[in-house]
Amino acid sequence: MKLKGQVKFVNKDKSLFFPTLRKRVDAYFIENNLPKTANTAMVVKSVVLLMGYVLPFVALLVFQPAFPLSLLLWLVMGMGVAGIGMSVMHDANHGAFSSSKRVNSMMGHTLNLVGGSAFNWKLQHNILHHTYTNVVEMDEDIQDRLVLRFSPHTKVKFFHQLQWVYAFVFYGLLTLYWVVAKDFVQYKLFIRNGVNANTPAENRAMLLKIITMKVLYFFVVLAVPTLFFAIPFLEVLLGFLLMHFVAGIILTVVFQLAHTVEGTSHPRPDENGTIENDWAIHQMNTTVNFSRNNKLLSWYVGGLNFQIEHHLFPRVCHVHYPGIAGIVKETAAEFNIPYLENKTFMQAVRSHIATLHRFGRLPDINEAIA
Repeated sequence: MKLKGQVKFVNKDKSLFFPTLRKRVDAYFIENNLPKTANTAMVVKSVVLLMGYVLPFVALLVFQPAFPLSLLLWLVMGMGVAGIGMSVMHDANHGAFSSSKRVNSMMGHTLNLVGGSAFNWKLQHNILHHTYTNVVEMDEDIQDRLVLRFSPHTKVKFFHQLQWVYAFVFYGLLTLYWVVAKDFVQYKLFIRNGVNANTPAENRAMLLKIITMKVLYFFVVLAVPTLFFAIPFLEVLLGFLLMHFVAGIILTVVFQLAHTVEGTSHPRPDENGTIENDWAIHQMNTTVNFSRNNKLLSWYVGGLNFQIEHHLFPRVCHVHYPGIAGIVKETAAEFNIPYLENKTFMQAVRSHIATLHRFGRLPDINEAIA
């Protein structure tokens, strides 16, 4: 990871795409008398998803069902974890849930409720991923993971040839790695590379907060059922692992369908750290929508199937993305900028698998210099 600020975008063609688009989107909200933040439907959804995580756990403790049924409840919790991640904390940590910083902070910390760290997530996602999308030097989300390769610019290994087969198994480990180790690894990297501008004392206080929240999370989820409700620890552990496996697959697949699919670009900065492109056009070239017309999917994934709109307007609550998508698409067409999308979820999955297969082979010349 390069130090923040070493890569910059230069709008060499002085494109007016984004200023034009921003004016049109602003006009949409004014003309329809809509806030850019959450509406009643968003609040109801947040309550439903949070209860989808909390109530099954309460049922496990109170009713102590037979093991097969308890696994089903852990599975539902996993879906709740993913739903909270995609639809609740995501908007809040972007400042899009509410006009109130306090409400955004409170809802953003629902990430801590499911074992993550809102502090780290804001740095890794809001700053690095959203600013430098698909730039492997900066965007941690597309950097290699153990046996997975998400960029044509990293070193290919022999086992990558089969990553399109085994990838989804490793996707299931994402949130487990996140709650156990990733937050600490990221924290160390952010401090070392100067991504975080806090003072040393503030950083130490934040680390203490992360550790405290982790201890509390593991105590409640793993220790409380055994110590206070006499549920066998092995059953709790297996349920916990199932919960994170389900959440990991859902979260990783949804994210990968937006960036690691056919048609996206993976630009490299030049020797001066410059990418000669307008930032907004860069987002259009590196981001893909999918299943825009699937209302149920859109509800659950928090509008992450409208990733183009999200990357261009991250401070707009996702419930408004369907309303502005047509404006984005039409404006892109006017400026001859591609609006990348897969019509269905399965089309996007097939495109992702094809990309994994392609990245698993030695890069050709075009990939190497893209």
